[in-house]
Amino acid sequence: MSVIHFHAATSSTPAQFIAGLTDFGPGRSKVFKNSADSYLMVHNKSPHQADVTEGSRGIWERLLYDWSDPNRVAAKTIDSNVFGGASGYRYTLTQQPDGTTDVDVIIVREGKNIRGLVLSGVLGTIGKRSLGKAFSNSVKAIEARNAGEAQPTLRPVRTRERADDA
Repeated sequence: MSVIHFHAATSSTPAQFIAGLTDFGPGRSKVFKNSADSYLMVHNKSPHQADVTEGSRGIWERLLYDWSDPNRVAAKTIDSNVFGGASGYRYTLTQQPDGTTDVDVIIVREGKNIRGLVLSGVLGTIGKRSLGKAFSNSVKAIEARNAGEAQPTLRPVRTRERADDA
């Protein structure tokens, strides 16, 4: 079993980061390179949970995402062709006084067959660099998504009643 930890700072708020992390629509592969759109299947989604299959290059896993805590996202592997047991991801988001957000992720990889055992070992050693780069790229992609987001401006709004509102 491999347990891998990464840390990054981002200009995204925790809510923005969670929105990017839990966007299971087309184009997910632009944020998460190991989540090819052809593998993506949303089995069930509610306001704070999702049951999603994703993967790429012959490796897939079904994850149960939970983001009911506004500062944490857990994604537990519930089925996979190579991973099982305690496998999954745990993101912790901490808003900083300067407006940035610290993102910590713990990735657990426990192989459930020979291929998974080998892959888990590789990811925990020489593959850690590749996973770190993918994590960094995902953080940057989520930041870029939010870069064009205008900050809300509070101002009075005029309203008028419409006939269908009565």
